[in-house]
Amino acid sequence: MRKADRRRRAPVDRHDGCSPWRLVMQDEMRGRSGTRYPGDNRKTPRKAAVSGWIGSALEYYDFFIYAQAAALVFPKVFFPSASPTVAVIASLSTYAVGYVARPLGAFVLGHLGDKHGRKNVLVLAMLLMGASTFAVALLPTYGQVGLLAPALLVLLRLVQGFAVAGELGGAGAMILEHAPFGRRGYYASFALQGTQAGQIIAAAVFLPLSAVLSTHDFTTWGWRIPFLMSCVVLFAGYLIRRGVEETPAFQDQAAQREIPKAPILEVVRESRGNMVRAVCMALTNVIGVTAAVFGAAYATQPGYGVEMSTTVYLWIPVVANLVGIAVIPVFGNLSDRIGRRPVLIIGSLGSGVLSFAYLYAVSQRHVMLTVLLAIVMWGVLYQMWNATFASAFQEMFPTRTRVTGFAVSQNLGLLIAASMPTLFAVIAPPGSSNVPLIIGGISFGLTVVAAVAAWSARETHRVPLDDLGRPDAVPVSIEAFEKLRRGAKVG
Repeated sequence: MRKADRRRRAPVDRHDGCSPWRLVMQDEMRGRSGTRYPGDNRKTPRKAAVSGWIGSALEYYDFFIYAQAAALVFPKVFFPSASPTVAVIASLSTYAVGYVARPLGAFVLGHLGDKHGRKNVLVLAMLLMGASTFAVALLPTYGQVGLLAPALLVLLRLVQGFAVAGELGGAGAMILEHAPFGRRGYYASFALQGTQAGQIIAAAVFLPLSAVLSTHDFTTWGWRIPFLMSCVVLFAGYLIRRGVEETPAFQDQAAQREIPKAPILEVVRESRGNMVRAVCMALTNVIGVTAAVFGAAYATQPGYGVEMSTTVYLWIPVVANLVGIAVIPVFGNLSDRIGRRPVLIIGSLGSGVLSFAYLYAVSQRHVMLTVLLAIVMWGVLYQMWNATFASAFQEMFPTRTRVTGFAVSQNLGLLIAASMPTLFAVIAPPGSSNVPLIIGGISFGLTVVAAVAAWSARETHRVPLDDLGRPDAVPVSIEAFEKLRRGAKVG
C-alpha cells in the first residue's frame, strides 16, 4: 500500500472517540476534502468557476462556429457537387473529423495536465484553438484552389479537435479540486454553462449576418467574420488562464512526488471499468449533435425538402441554450443533494425520448413546436445530464490521473456521438422518408446505453476528494454531508 493511501485512510479508520461529522470537519479545515478554509481561500472556488466559465465559453465558441458553418455554408463553399447528398455528407464529415482528433488530444493534453498541472494545459489548449479557428477564416475556397481548400479545412479541424479535448478535462479538474465538499456538482457545472454560452455566441454571431447579408455575400465572405473574431480568444484566453492558481490537490501530489510517469497506463490499469462507463455515458451527447448539426442540415438543406429558414433555425440553439444556461447550475446543485446517478439517468432517457418528436416537428415545418421541443429536449432534459457529467466523470478518477481519465473517456464517447450526423446523412439521405423515426430511434438507443452505464456506476457525491477513484472509498454519512453542505454556501 502506498504511504499516501495509508495517509488518506487515517481519517476514515481512526475515530478516537470523535463523531464522523467532526472528523470530516477536521479534514475540511486541513483542505483534505477539497475545501481550503478559512480566510481569503473562500474566494478560490468562485474564481476557479468564473475562469472555467469564461474559458469554456470562448473555446467552445470557436468549436461550434465550425458546426454552424459545416451545416449552413461549407457544403456550398468547400464541397460543391452536383449531388446535394454528397456535399452535405462531405461537409458534416469534416465536422466529425474534429472529434477524431479529440482522443489524441485527450491523451496528450490529459498527460500534460496530470504531470504538469491543470493551469498549463488550459492555456495551451486555448491558444491552439484560437489560432486554428482564426486560420479557417483565411482559407481559399474550392473554386479558387480546388481540393487543397477542403484538405486545409480538415487539417485545421483536426487542430481544433486536438485543442478542445483538454478543455473540459482541465477546467473541470481545476474547478472540482477547488470546490467545497458538498458543492462540487454546483461549481463544476459552471464549466458546462460556459460551453452552452459558447454555443449561443456561435449561433448569435451568424444570426445578424444571415439576416442582413444577401445569400451571395454571406456565402462569399460573411461566414468568415465569426472565425476572424476568434483572435479575441488568443488574447483573452491567455489573460484569463494565467491568473488562476494551480489546485491544492495537484500541488499536494507534486509535493509528495506522486505524479505518475504515464497517467494513461495508470488510469487504464486502475480505472478501466470507470473509463468504459464514462465512454458509454458520453453517448448522451448525440442529443446535441442531432439538434444542432444534423437537425440544421435536415431543416435547411434543399435536398431534404423541409427548407426551413436558415435565420429561423439559427434561433433554435440560441433559445434552447439560453434556457440551458439558466437551469445548469440548478441541476448541478440538485446532483449535490440527491446524487449524480438519478440526474444523469433522467436527463439521458428523457431527452432521448423527445428526439422523435423534435425531428417530426422539423419535418412538418412547425416552427413553434420545433422551438418548444428544442427547449424541453435540449434546453432542459439534456442539460440535466450535461450539468452533472462534469462532476460525475471527474469523481470517477483519483487526483493523479483525473484529467487523463476524464479527457480520454469523454472524448472517446464524443467521437462516437459526433460521427452520428454523418451516419444519419448516409442512412437517411436527402429525399428519404421516415427520417424522424429512423434518426430518433438511433438517438434514443444511444441514450439508453448511457442511462444503463450511469445506473451501473458508483454514487460519488458524498465521497471526500482525496478518496475519489478508490473502490473501497467510504462516503460521508448523510447527516455529516448535509452539515458540510450548509456550511459551504453557493455563490
